[in-house]
Amino acid sequence: MPDGTLTILYAEDHKIVADAVKETLEEEGFRVVLCSDGAVALQRISGNARYDLFIVDNHLPNVNGIELVRYARQLPHRQAIPIIMLSATDSQGEAYQAGVNVFLKKPEGVKSLMESVNNLIK
Repeated sequence: MPDGTLTILYAEDHKIVADAVKETLEEEGFRVVLCSDGAVALQRISGNARYDLFIVDNHLPNVNGIELVRYARQLPHRQAIPIIMLSATDSQGEAYQAGVNVFLKKPEGVKSLMESVNNLIK
């Protein structure tokens, strides 16, 4: 962390939600890399760019959030990264089985997002 800025990879295809969450995170001083497609998120997770946290929606084009979490947990350089799933789907059990640290249900869970982010990256 040369400049101290923490980077979050955020996978969300709903533009209004994505923009609102990204803006909130950036106002708190985070750098946010936004992916609106699960396949793009998968490529980023596969790479060597440094991320401090992943936030994923479950319902994404091409590769869903559960698959992204499972994939990340199989990669040695991604296993310890905290993952939040922020999703409108009822996939909480499956999300925890896949390896998420926190599951937040949309829309009400958005209110708890910053608290969850701060708790996970301390």
